[in-house]
Amino acid sequence: MRDYAPTATTPDPGNPLVLHVLGARPNFVKAAPVVRALTGLGVRQGIVHTGQHYDALMSDVFFSDLGLPEPIANLGVGSGSHARQTAALLTGLEDVVLTHRPALVVVYGDVNSTLAAILVCAKLHVPTAHVEAGLRSFDREMPEEVNRIVTDALSDILLATSPDALSYLAREGVDPSRVHLVGNPMIDSLFSALDRLDPAAPRSRFGLPERYGVATLHRPANVDDPASAKELVDAVIEVSRRLPLVVPIHPRGRERLAEAGLVTGDGLLVVDPLGYVDFLSLVRGAALVVTDSGGVQEETTMLGVPCLTVRPNTERPITVTHGTNRLVTPAGLPAAADRALAEGASTPSGELPPLWDGQAGPRIARVIAAWLQGGNLSPAGQTVPPKSL
Repeated sequence: MRDYAPTATTPDPGNPLVLHVLGARPNFVKAAPVVRALTGLGVRQGIVHTGQHYDALMSDVFFSDLGLPEPIANLGVGSGSHARQTAALLTGLEDVVLTHRPALVVVYGDVNSTLAAILVCAKLHVPTAHVEAGLRSFDREMPEEVNRIVTDALSDILLATSPDALSYLAREGVDPSRVHLVGNPMIDSLFSALDRLDPAAPRSRFGLPERYGVATLHRPANVDDPASAKELVDAVIEVSRRLPLVVPIHPRGRERLAEAGLVTGDGLLVVDPLGYVDFLSLVRGAALVVTDSGGVQEETTMLGVPCLTVRPNTERPITVTHGTNRLVTPAGLPAAADRALAEGASTPSGELPPLWDGQAGPRIARVIAAWLQGGNLSPAGQTVPPKSL
């Protein structure tokens, strides 16, 4: 992946440029179906990789796994405090936007790259679209929640993945003409990869029995405080006494979790981050997933794998009402694991989330293409209600 070197781009009114800003694993997964669908409509595009996830196993491998084109810019901002990382993103993204002069910038999810891109574009009066708009945990101690609120307030086009997001945006006074219910592009990527998801491969690679579990842990509330990390790690170790657990360790919190005791031992296998196909192959064959990740809640719902989310809240409640996800505390994790292993996967409503059908990318592409052409999906001057295309 090459570094960014500014090259002037001449705006082309007949073929306007759409820039996608991607900073972390979930962004790549959500963007791939959108990029593919826009390509099919002949829209000129470029990808900006901010380098917020600087580990090759958390970023570069996803470009090849998902078939994304090489980015036109790689800012390489790396890690750091929220302030330092966001400051580096602001200056880097401003240069990119001024150089390439896009007609529209598309952002994804709720990471710091998303926030920085929205702020830069708002200051430069560049229109923006937010994929995964309207998700809310109602917990402002989560950095991601602040990013979501600010991003939705400043975006011109808001692309929602689930019906509950529409009500949250309406409650915040967002003009309904800017909102579109399109479904979940992360599920598009999952459907596209299904034929490549072979649980036998990771079982063989890691020497796992047929019945095993997976755990992913990285949220600041779980890993930044030593006491909280120790409580969580102790609970995960207790679960590993029920069935073997594979734990791909996110770079964030790796050292703190190791200090709390999350190391390879009896029933517990700590491994490096995995690529998209490798990770979902592992999840597909799991009897149980323990996580604090948002995207994993969605992926386990569609794969029919029981999921225990170690958080007091979720911005994806539809994975609880229409999926296999359950919220648990660290103290309640071992007992919840016992229940989940005994009961297997189940969806309370008996139905999967609406519009999680593998066609979100084309819906998003149609909204964006119509907006670029000045059609009736323009965010300005319309008073139509939110719509599903």
